[in-house]
Amino acid sequence: MVQPNPPEAERFEQVIVESVRYILEHPDPRAYLDWADHYIPETLGMWESNLDPSEIGRLTRRLATLIWDATPLPTHAFRPRPLPQPAAKAPCPCGSGMTYGACCGQADELPLLSPEVIWDILLELLDAAGIRAALDSGAIPEPLLAHVAARWLIDDHPKRVVTLLEPLFVDPLERLDGRYEPALDLLCDAYDALDRWRKKLALLRRVCESGPLPLQAAAWQRIGTIHIDAGDYEQAQQAFHAALRCDPDNPGTALLEITLLVAQHQDEVARERARFWRQRFKRLELDSESFLEFLDQVIVNPQAAMVNTQADNLDPALVELHDWVAIATTRPLSHYGVVKRRTRMQPLPVERLNTDQTELFAGLDVRTVAAEPTVDAAHTVILRPPASLRTLETRWHRYYPGSKPRSIHLQLDDEESELVWSESAQWLALLLDHPELADSLDVLDDLATALDTHPDSALPWISHAVLTPLLDRAWAIVQQALPPEAGQLLPWSITENHPALRLLFRRYLAQEQAGQHAEARRMLETLLRLNPHDNHGARAELMNQYLREGEDERALALARRFPNDVLADLAYGEVLALYRLGREERARTVLQTAMRRLPRIPPYLTRKRIKQPRLNPLGVTVGGDDQAWLYREAMRDVWAAEPGVLDWLKRCLV
Repeated sequence: MVQPNPPEAERFEQVIVESVRYILEHPDPRAYLDWADHYIPETLGMWESNLDPSEIGRLTRRLATLIWDATPLPTHAFRPRPLPQPAAKAPCPCGSGMTYGACCGQADELPLLSPEVIWDILLELLDAAGIRAALDSGAIPEPLLAHVAARWLIDDHPKRVVTLLEPLFVDPLERLDGRYEPALDLLCDAYDALDRWRKKLALLRRVCESGPLPLQAAAWQRIGTIHIDAGDYEQAQQAFHAALRCDPDNPGTALLEITLLVAQHQDEVARERARFWRQRFKRLELDSESFLEFLDQVIVNPQAAMVNTQADNLDPALVELHDWVAIATTRPLSHYGVVKRRTRMQPLPVERLNTDQTELFAGLDVRTVAAEPTVDAAHTVILRPPASLRTLETRWHRYYPGSKPRSIHLQLDDEESELVWSESAQWLALLLDHPELADSLDVLDDLATALDTHPDSALPWISHAVLTPLLDRAWAIVQQALPPEAGQLLPWSITENHPALRLLFRRYLAQEQAGQHAEARRMLETLLRLNPHDNHGARAELMNQYLREGEDERALALARRFPNDVLADLAYGEVLALYRLGREERARTVLQTAMRRLPRIPPYLTRKRIKQPRLNPLGVTVGGDDQAWLYREAMRDVWAAEPGVLDWLKRCLV
């Protein structure tokens, strides 16, 4: 029998699907065969072929018999009930008028239909009661239990999925094969829905140790994805190589590699690997046009390709925002006015230092240096959008339900975050009607805050494809309005400057997370230039970067700008820089001053091992063990890499 080409294959599939549907509704062979005598030739276009009517009749009856014989019948305990084969001298059932032996009985056998092909269709057509009856019959092939599990997960019944699929993965796992991969994935999804992550990891480890190679590859792929979600790219890389060893021609392994590269923003490498995999799978004649199309998309735009692969599983509001960003951020930049503004800065009491520790290293909402009574009034400014944009911003705040983050925080509380996305329809509609809202730093600030609170935005490619363009646009607007040579300042003490400064600080965090360390450093330096009092604590990370890069003179210059700083990074960074420059006496003097303010730092630096103290999620104790531990975590490797400095530090403690 000639193999059908793709359009013909679709018609053959339609014949099988509709035949199974008819058999379910009319489980009588005579009724089905009569129906098939008309439906099959019409659907397959036999009457327009070169076949004569007798040949059409024979082919139709043989194909209909093949489908009937392979279809499990609910009325027969979900077992097939094949038609009896006629005797050789009996009339041929095709209606040719010849005996069976002289007609269909001597024709070449048609290829058998796989029971799994019919079960695939049957499980899609059965209602809930039919599914339960099929399960009770025990007739469903084990690998196809995944179809039932998928329906139950969609209907939010993960416990049923676990009950159904766990027995498939009892030892010995060697009896399984690659057909069980969907069941493995769905069982892991059910564990996720039930927050049974320990059981999921235990299952994956068992499969990696003793499962068949195709399932080992699938398990390693899942483990790799877990590490990517956690930002542990080194472990994800190891999982990828393990999956590659198990099944080098598995599309899932190719997807894992591209996901890993895109998560690390290695877009050019991702393009190269997509070209490699596409050629490989074309040579292997991979029967998955959708995956080949995905590889084509990666070659064009890796980040957008990853978003598109997740689109069906993402919050539709986030997908809509992504599409808006892709268009709106291509607009010409809006021209902001620069308005001089006088401000006064008052010293804040040390008691205000109880801030979140992650913000301490990323910034303090306090004045930690001796404050001048005023900022240079001649250079202090605010950025003012055009009048038309200010009017549109007023409309925006009527639709957008969120407020601004408190103080130097970057997130809203949980209740407000949920409100922003539960009521996203109105503000998204306004965005779609007014792409010029992408010109507003105020709106860009709100969108960045909203994204920061959305669970899906933790996906690296979502951050890169949605958040990064917003932050880059904000930077372009600020850069256009305030070129470095102008020497103008945007102090945080002026509320109107909060959106711009918050956006630039977010941009630094995004660059650092993407491994763009040089760009991140320049962003920190810009923040210090625009807001010299550094409410966000950019100086702390900048000091650490200078020391990591061996730029000790820059580190000293930075420390001099913030004398008596209570940030460990500045106080002890100055000590390390002086020691490296061979100025040990001065280093000792600065160390003594630092120890009077922050005495717990040296013991946490000099000991090879030390127990982690209890950390307060609401704040950090200046001079306490928690601050010392966090500085150790951030910088002990840099101290330890400097010959002799830890021994010198120990001697200074005596």
